[in-house]
Amino acid sequence: MAPRDHDRAPLLSMAIAAERDVFSLRRHAKTIADAVGLDARDQVRLATALSELGRDLLRPAPMTATFTLEQRLTVLYVTLRWTDGRTPNGESLAAVTRLLPQTLFQPPGLPGQRPATPAAARDGWIQISCPLPVHAAPAADLDRVRTLLAADSPATAIDDLRAQTRDLMAALQEAHAQRDELERLNEELTETNAGVMAMYAELTVEHKDVVERFGEEHQLALTLQRTFLPASLPDAPGLELAVRYLPATSETEIGGDFYEAVHTPRGLLLAVGDVVGHSLQAATVMGELRHALRAYAAQSHPPHVLLRHLDHLLRLHHRGWTATVCLVVVEPGNGRVHIANAGHLPPLLVSSDGTSRYLDEHGPLLGLELRHPPATTVTIRPGDRLLMITDGLIETRDQDLCQRLEALRAAATAASAEPEALCDALLRAFATEPEDDIIVFAARLTPADPSA
Repeated sequence: MAPRDHDRAPLLSMAIAAERDVFSLRRHAKTIADAVGLDARDQVRLATALSELGRDLLRPAPMTATFTLEQRLTVLYVTLRWTDGRTPNGESLAAVTRLLPQTLFQPPGLPGQRPATPAAARDGWIQISCPLPVHAAPAADLDRVRTLLAADSPATAIDDLRAQTRDLMAALQEAHAQRDELERLNEELTETNAGVMAMYAELTVEHKDVVERFGEEHQLALTLQRTFLPASLPDAPGLELAVRYLPATSETEIGGDFYEAVHTPRGLLLAVGDVVGHSLQAATVMGELRHALRAYAAQSHPPHVLLRHLDHLLRLHHRGWTATVCLVVVEPGNGRVHIANAGHLPPLLVSSDGTSRYLDEHGPLLGLELRHPPATTVTIRPGDRLLMITDGLIETRDQDLCQRLEALRAAATAASAEPEALCDALLRAFATEPEDDIIVFAARLTPADPSA
């Protein structure tokens, strides 16, 4: 039987209404988890899970996050609660449940089991339970926990990004160590002769444990990587947006694909990019480029100047690394777009009259110290669609890239004009078993709202 509400001591209650609150939630979660004695791995799991759910459930209407500790000092509870009709994305909830199986979800408006803290009967809530190790109980002093929380000073966005990067590095390093151990044992098995079958059977059991452990840590790394990507797409008058991100099925490393959509003084900036390589460092470089792009875009630079700034940043801090990036700025009023492309696959423009063409003008990759040409301006009309992808959608080992681009053009032209349906149709047609990460980003122009 679950303990009663009065058996639990409150530690912290906070409102979540903006992205900075999600960063604070993640930071407070690590502080509390460390103070009550959770080991380093469970600290990262809890912080990652709350970051994932916080970004997924983030709305202008506030949500509350409550941390409580059972008085017998055996379980830490974290409850997210809201009063409107929001629900978590199924993929986010599944990822969190894989990391922390003792996760309960109650949709809003339905009667059900109460969480560990008082709540209105029809509130929506998610509760995560973290059992404490036996050795942690004497250390979990409530006054000490509250003192540490009071001293937990606010951090900058860069500090939060670096903290996530450190967690990502730790998870990947542990996963790599497990993978290396698996490879060593496999080599040992290959050299083992038929006369030691008993030893072979014993090693097989050990391999199973290592494989399961590596898969678990890789899932944690992928969940952490998703925190580098935008939590949602912005609203834009006269423009419908849809995006799909699909990680590779066969890669043991995480990649550097990213996308962005943000309002700037020059209009709505849409971006798709890919840091060359698959590694922890590639994902880290990706996160830095995306955050730098948002900062530079706020300074009203045209898209080709943004590429020059990103190229300088890459050469200054990550010499030897390269990246492809395609930028599109949609002017206010949605009459023209300005395109600057640094070695990325060209965006596809599908006109409302049924014709389509690739916008092929582009410059060199980022990181090569080469000059980027001025942006190209293209006139657009209501009903036109713009499609941007990463190469994982169409590149294969046995087919020419030009053939695949033509196949994509034909499929996008024939598909539904609605961006969400277009993204789904292209994934069904091209992304059966992706060998690389995939991003599909679609935009459709509609008549602008005259009151906007």
